[in-house]
Amino acid sequence: MTVPDPIYLDHNASTPLCAAARAAMLPLLDDAFGNPSSGHWAGRPARGAVERARAEVAALLGAEPDEIIFTSGGSEGNNAALAGLWRTRGGPGSRIIISAVEHPAVVEPCRRLAREGARVVALPVDARGLVDPADLARELARGDGAVALVSVMHANNETGALQPVAALARLAHAAGALFHTDAAQSCGKVPVEADSLGVDLLSLAGHKLYGPKGIGALYVRRGTPWTPLILGAAHEGGRRAGTESALLCAGLGAAAVAAAATLPDREAVRRLRDALWDRLRAALGDDVVLLGPRVERLPNTLYVGFRGHFGGDLLARCPELAASTGAACHDGGRKLSATLRAMGVPPEVGLGAVRLSLGRDNTAEEVARAAEMLIAAAGAER
Repeated sequence: MTVPDPIYLDHNASTPLCAAARAAMLPLLDDAFGNPSSGHWAGRPARGAVERARAEVAALLGAEPDEIIFTSGGSEGNNAALAGLWRTRGGPGSRIIISAVEHPAVVEPCRRLAREGARVVALPVDARGLVDPADLARELARGDGAVALVSVMHANNETGALQPVAALARLAHAAGALFHTDAAQSCGKVPVEADSLGVDLLSLAGHKLYGPKGIGALYVRRGTPWTPLILGAAHEGGRRAGTESALLCAGLGAAAVAAAATLPDREAVRRLRDALWDRLRAALGDDVVLLGPRVERLPNTLYVGFRGHFGGDLLARCPELAASTGAACHDGGRKLSATLRAMGVPPEVGLGAVRLSLGRDNTAEEVARAAEMLIAAAGAER
């Protein structure tokens, strides 16, 4: 009996390494082994690879190469941005404003900064998972402590919701605050330009845009007051200590170039995503619920709640399908994600949440098969 090929619809968790990134990395497994900070013949090729990659990442963001700092990934970028801004511009009693649907790599650093004296405020979201700029304006207008920084993610990792970052950044700047955005999910899926968004700092992760794991970048606008998180020697212009990996930097740079070239293809991905939703809705009716915005979201992301089901159990009945859930088991219980709780999603829907995130290489045939698997797992007649 022929075993069907597995289907990967978990690209918001991680993407496969693209051919361009692999090709850029392969030569560096043997060559350019020197320390990029060394001025001799062994170090110069490594430095060249690092700086070429820096320019490639900068081009994806519409930035300048000297505004790019290589990191170990999105989590480090978020930690460095938040701590670096608050320790430079903040101080005990000053406020950090985030949204109620931020990634743990923003929430947890804020909790640590709260122990250092920061006052962390989480803005609510509506039922679609979107921040209302009016809520930020009201919070900024409060006179009980200066606002050091605002950090709101560009795209939510669960719902794909695209936040109104440009409007939020304008409000923050008018109040004298700096603005950071976690763009790990949006880079490579939609255009992400630092100037258009108006942000001061922006984090991205290589493995979310078909680059290697273990590498990311932090954009820091020229002139932004900021204190490095990792101290040591003067790598990355004195902004992040640690010898750069020419191998990983090259992979990220090539992935950034490929991402820019494939951005026009996002409409094809959107059509596949919508076909998947249409098939589920046609078969399951009101027993499947769209979670998140219908319009203001990533073109690859479909987050749905299967009413009366638990997402983990449903996916267990689809072993050939790789996808994620919006709820988890904790100490024998079942708990909604923080994002779904903030959106006010009822448990009978939210506990059945499944995130289906498509990639550049998914096909219409795969989408059709995935829909049939999920419909069968939900117990619907076909």
